[in-house]
Amino acid sequence: MKEEDKNLQSPFRRRFLQGSTALAAGSALPLALTSANSWAQSSGGQPRTLTMLAWYGHAEPDVVAEFEAKHNCKVKPKYYTGGDNMLALISQSPAGTYDLVLSDAEYVPQLRKAGYLERLDAKDYAFDDYFPEFQKFPGHWDGNDLYAVMVRFGFLGVAYNTDAVPESKARSFKVYWDPAYKGKVGHFDWYLPNMGELSLYAGHKAPYKLEGDQFAKLKSVMKSLRPQVAGFFDYGGTFSGLKNGQLQLVCGIGDWITGTLARSGAKVSSVVPDEGGLQWTESLSIGKGSRNRDLANAFIQYITSAQGQVKSAKMAAYPALIPNRKGWELLGQSDPAEARRQGMVLTGHSVMDDIRSGKIVFRQLPVQQSIEDWNDFWSEYKERA
Repeated sequence: MKEEDKNLQSPFRRRFLQGSTALAAGSALPLALTSANSWAQSSGGQPRTLTMLAWYGHAEPDVVAEFEAKHNCKVKPKYYTGGDNMLALISQSPAGTYDLVLSDAEYVPQLRKAGYLERLDAKDYAFDDYFPEFQKFPGHWDGNDLYAVMVRFGFLGVAYNTDAVPESKARSFKVYWDPAYKGKVGHFDWYLPNMGELSLYAGHKAPYKLEGDQFAKLKSVMKSLRPQVAGFFDYGGTFSGLKNGQLQLVCGIGDWITGTLARSGAKVSSVVPDEGGLQWTESLSIGKGSRNRDLANAFIQYITSAQGQVKSAKMAAYPALIPNRKGWELLGQSDPAEARRQGMVLTGHSVMDDIRSGKIVFRQLPVQQSIEDWNDFWSEYKERA
């Protein structure tokens, strides 16, 4: 049994799959019929609606306004926080509810196996413009069949207040245990990035593939950190905590939050520590049973083009790195300061060097344990005073 299959045997996954059977059966509308319906809508001059399940920001005007004007449509989002929240939402929704599904890359195999995604045609997308590392990204393909296209990514490391914490200290996860920051260390409230980071600190080169003794060591390391922790924060709470000084260090995030705060003048930054960092990855798929497959496909082409990639890199909600090399070129021409700030430069050291050196590990779901095993410990850790 493949490791990803093991997670599908958990109670949550069983409920997830039970719902998917009916969904898949009810969503088998031929593409020709769905396209005909879609074009029939547009021929009357009424704007079409393109539904999207996504993290906050992906359907805001700075990203979608140009696409909406060109295609006479309105992108209607349903926002979530965290992959488990995304899975719960899609499993509770009728077929065709979401034309587009933006997911963290590690969840794509789960969505595909549950029958929630349409198969894509790789020839529709400009993969030749992507860096080679991202052309056939793990989990996006099932053999030669494509189910998701990578849109953006970023690194997770140590986020810190630059007035309170020297960068030299932030370059090790060890700083979380520094007595000077007792009660000033926060967690972004999602088990996956936090436990992955602290697994790296515990010395696990494959932070999500842990034998029993390694998992026990991770738990022990985390328990030793708990007295330092101020609390567990959602997206908004993490923003305000870093901005008002309640938090001087935050585990489980990166430039996707500190970069946004820095735009408004906050004295915060993030760094990939010496122990290594994690890569989060966001990808787009077409939801099973979409009645707007043509429009959904056009959106994926739009946001993965060089021009769309620049919008994604500079997204107002949170910035990100982009996998399209031509997008890097265009960003360097249109906003060289942002290209340098994010390390997307074609000469000198770039973020691709961090990936190629092995310093960055792709975030993934737990391999040896179930999602519930990790979630249960995260809940126990949070309750421990």
